[in-house]
Amino acid sequence: MTNIIPNISVDCVVFGFDGEYLNVLLVERALHDDSGNIVFRDHTLTGYHIDRDENLNEAAHHILKERTGLSDIYLEQVFTFGDKNRLLKERDQEWIRHLNLKIDNRTITIVYYSLIDNTKVKLTDKGDNPNWFPIHNLPELGFDHGEIIEKALEVLKIKARMEPIVFELLPEKFTLTQLQKVYEAILDTSLDRRNFRKKVAQMRFIVALNEKQKGVSHKPAQLFFFSREVYERTKKDRYLITI
Repeated sequence: MTNIIPNISVDCVVFGFDGEYLNVLLVERALHDDSGNIVFRDHTLTGYHIDRDENLNEAAHHILKERTGLSDIYLEQVFTFGDKNRLLKERDQEWIRHLNLKIDNRTITIVYYSLIDNTKVKLTDKGDNPNWFPIHNLPELGFDHGEIIEKALEVLKIKARMEPIVFELLPEKFTLTQLQKVYEAILDTSLDRRNFRKKVAQMRFIVALNEKQKGVSHKPAQLFFFSREVYERTKKDRYLITI
């Protein structure tokens, strides 16, 4: 007897930043016929049905740990998808039959999103070819995962302007140019360099280091780090990245 709850699943929208682009982690979904020929191939988010002996947060952490090897990762439950017809597309029905899953079309998916510096992660391949895709250049997606990604991105844009979550996407030590680029990638806009730096200068939790970049072909820039301690002391101060 299977140990999964067939009509409750967890999907993780894993956002990564590579220094230029905001990316999403996707895995390949490929269905073969009896002769080994491809029936269809597309991509999905990483996730699965939860086990009967784990709660939702445990399931999400377990999924990400298996895929990224990371246990200390920013993770937040953001919304639930449960439309009564969300699994009725022909490909999705074929996939369900292929896996021999006894599930209803109204499977409830609890969605989490997480943020990581994807240049520092070695993904675990479980035969599904995991890869990073730029948020504005996604491949064909299975299920309703396009809608899920769109919703998660809306949440990320709002929270990035109100809370210092972008630092989860950056290395521990970063330049102001890197910081500006990650905001631009999330907000999908260009920010004026001078105004942006004026705004950053007001954020006491962004601390300048007596260090500069190493091993770069251009003039090394000063490095900074995010101080969680200072942020907790000063978070009542207005924190908003204005466009």
